[in-house]
Amino acid sequence: MNYHLYHYFEMDLGPFRNLSKLKYEEAIEILNQIKREGNTFASKRTDEYMSIRRGLEQLARAQFIAKGGFPKNSYPHYMTLGECDWLKTWYRRPGVIIIPWEKFTDESISFTYGDLFPTMRFQDQKPYRKQVYTKNEIKQIINQFGFPQEWNRNGDKGPERYIEAQVWDEDVINEF
Repeated sequence: MNYHLYHYFEMDLGPFRNLSKLKYEEAIEILNQIKREGNTFASKRTDEYMSIRRGLEQLARAQFIAKGGFPKNSYPHYMTLGECDWLKTWYRRPGVIIIPWEKFTDESISFTYGDLFPTMRFQDQKPYRKQVYTKNEIKQIINQFGFPQEWNRNGDKGPERYIEAQVWDEDVINEF
């Protein structure tokens, strides 16, 4: 399979900026600044966003380790498996970096079928909820369910709009 990972970002700020990498208070300050500026997807996040995000990232990391992953970072950088045009609408001036998935070791990247937030929190009993997948496992999930960005392009069939990749090692992304 010839898969590629996509990282969407604001051109004026640059790629792979990560609130989780910051001290909690600094992340809250930046999130509040984003909210004040408005007109972006991120500006609609709740006040509890950072605490929920950090908890979900710890859960995903623990699941990934249990499946044989060796995350170097305490937090992931986020990408999508496959293109997702909808994510471009999150930014005023969207940019994208595309990296072949072969560049990432199996032990450095995990996946959720959908964004980490709804995947871990949505209560609809779909079999891919509350799960973190390895490279081999996500291939099986794709064979079974397809790519959400194809069957749910408009978001009218549920919260899953793409397959999210959690990159737990900055070595590959630092090349970009």
